[in-house]
Amino acid sequence: MRIGIPREVKTLEGRVALIPEAAAELVRHGHEVYVEHDAGVSSGYPDDSYLRLGIRITPDAARLYECVELIVKVKEPQPQELALMHKGHLLFSYLHLAAELPLLRALCKIGLTAVAFETVEERGQLPLLAPMSDIAGRIAAQVGAHLLHRPQGGRGLLLGGLPATERGHVVVLGAGVAGGNAAEVAAALGARVTVFDRDRDKLARMRALGNNVTALYPFADSLRQAVLDCDLLIGAVLVVGEKAPHLVDAGTVRQMRQGSVIVDISVDQGGCIETTRPTTYADPTYVWEGVVHFAVTNMPGAVPRTASQALSAALLPYVLQLAEPGWEAQTALQKGINIQRGEVVHPALLRYL
Repeated sequence: MRIGIPREVKTLEGRVALIPEAAAELVRHGHEVYVEHDAGVSSGYPDDSYLRLGIRITPDAARLYECVELIVKVKEPQPQELALMHKGHLLFSYLHLAAELPLLRALCKIGLTAVAFETVEERGQLPLLAPMSDIAGRIAAQVGAHLLHRPQGGRGLLLGGLPATERGHVVVLGAGVAGGNAAEVAAALGARVTVFDRDRDKLARMRALGNNVTALYPFADSLRQAVLDCDLLIGAVLVVGEKAPHLVDAGTVRQMRQGSVIVDISVDQGGCIETTRPTTYADPTYVWEGVVHFAVTNMPGAVPRTASQALSAALLPYVLQLAEPGWEAQTALQKGINIQRGEVVHPALLRYL
């Protein structure tokens, strides 16, 4: 099969879907791999690192989309990329279509088949979402700690505190991969951490992080009181394939402390905090009612080398399957199909039609 890896064009997105070593594995299996010029540069992989492994370089996106069948990319297609797609393409990328209904309609109009990384499911796990959730969770805690600094508009609080000073209070909504990583980093920084989740086993794992971590069921009143007391609120709620539910309403945000910080990792799925709106790394924050919000839709794009290496390792087995006839019979990939030949097929998306 002819497989294409385009250069990402989303604002300040530096990741590449497959690093040279991963692309070379596809070549070894008899496939033709095309990489757009400079697609890997921001991740530290110049064109020469692909060329010497038998991967072909195309001069621009138009040429790449023209000559390939399977498109493997990181982020959802942007308008200039949609113009290059046709019904014969098989698209494999992060899509988050429940929160991007215009994109859903555009892909259906093209008539292609689209498999979303975030809905590929195997043994109850999301293997292609997990590595980026690892990174996003860690970034959320790091960025949140920085935004609490006074020059960034925060309360002027050192998250872990010092002897004779107060500790910062971090509230994490969701104890999955992203939330768990955020809680772990915040706890290691010395903050007082409260994590909410419905799953008892996840709560137990959070409690085991240390005596500065409290893990609770998200009863509405308990969650609201914790949010009002916190300095940093991290949203990390996921419902596979669907928009994230709003666990914190605007009225509660309005009552948060001036200079407190919200980092909503769930923004890709619409956000789990009502006041969340998507931002980019070009302009990553905004202030609403005195609360600093960070809601960048491609958080792992800030560390493209780390993220590209982690993503490539997770992607390669599934790309190899997609490149073979009969891939639809693979259960994990079958669950990942959002659009099939222009028709919406994922159950979570059908309710949005």
